[in-house]
Amino acid sequence: MDRKNDGLRLMDGAGYKKIIIACDSYKGCLSSREVNEAIASGLKEWNADDASPEIITLEMSDGGEGMLDAFLSAMKGERVKIHAHDALMRWIEAEYGIVNDTAIIEIAQTAGLALIEPEQRNPMKATSWGVGEMIMNAWRRGVRHFIVGLGGSATSDCGIGMLKAMGDDWKKIRQECSFVLASDVTNPLCGENGAAHVFAPQKGADAKMVQMLDDRARKFAEVSAKHFGYDRSEAPGAGAAGGLGYAFLQYFNAEARPGAELLLEKIEVDVLLIQDADLVITGEGHSDRQTLMGKLPQRILEHVTNQKIWLVSGGVSDRKAMLDAGFDRVVQVTPEEMPLDEAMKPEVARNNIIKAIREQFAL
Repeated sequence: MDRKNDGLRLMDGAGYKKIIIACDSYKGCLSSREVNEAIASGLKEWNADDASPEIITLEMSDGGEGMLDAFLSAMKGERVKIHAHDALMRWIEAEYGIVNDTAIIEIAQTAGLALIEPEQRNPMKATSWGVGEMIMNAWRRGVRHFIVGLGGSATSDCGIGMLKAMGDDWKKIRQECSFVLASDVTNPLCGENGAAHVFAPQKGADAKMVQMLDDRARKFAEVSAKHFGYDRSEAPGAGAAGGLGYAFLQYFNAEARPGAELLLEKIEVDVLLIQDADLVITGEGHSDRQTLMGKLPQRILEHVTNQKIWLVSGGVSDRKAMLDAGFDRVVQVTPEEMPLDEAMKPEVARNNIIKAIREQFAL
């Protein structure tokens, strides 16, 4: 099959017979499931007769928002609800998952930026304490293996809050448990490419706070290195989630993995894609050159061989780069003239997706 021949007719004109939809969430707007369902609705409106293609939707996440739902959907696990603290130490109801003897922890369930009102965001005060509460709860249930999604944090405390929540039990957890980190962030803990300088401004930090946070992280890393006799602060991913990545790497000997690839491994994506699929549709809230640096759509692209693959995203900054990378079609669902705050409304975004899909098949 010629993937560069972007005609809509395949298989002697009979049309697509099997389509796989595997999109990341449109962050702050629609979940992965909602994006997939909107695309599926557009496909069904395009072809409502008895010969409609089989449509398979796969919930996706790169380790950030929606990670828990995506992994539980793939691995058929149990959802556990607990009372824990958010990043400002307010009581909330949080969830994590258990699959056999493995816990699925999405740190944004407790330390998430989305849980904090914009005017209240302050990474000097925000704590990862609630992450420690989730891990402790699972550990006390007998869980000894953890998959931890590090996206969407409000914190920049290097995991100090998490460690404090564990008390002296962190030493037992270190001995008894294994951790795999799901994150696409490769930044170190400190310096101009570290957690504070790169990510803290998004969490409410001004220039003075950024420097204070970086100094605090460097001091914590120095003390920790003296204690353990090794230093993981320069390891790729140490700067993820405000330094939570560092805490897991340094204190729990965690293994860091690209979140999207980890999930694709769990759902045996190669098998699904090879099974007679004609078209794969993936996407995210906004696609640019960073998409091609390990984000979910690029990971999906790596698994596609003879199938056509479309990138369907809310916004697209560099269409040519996406096409050159191998996507057969690049679709921006948000009209150019639409203000971002309007496009971010869930119902508006859903309608934009459906309309864009219908228009693509009308070409």
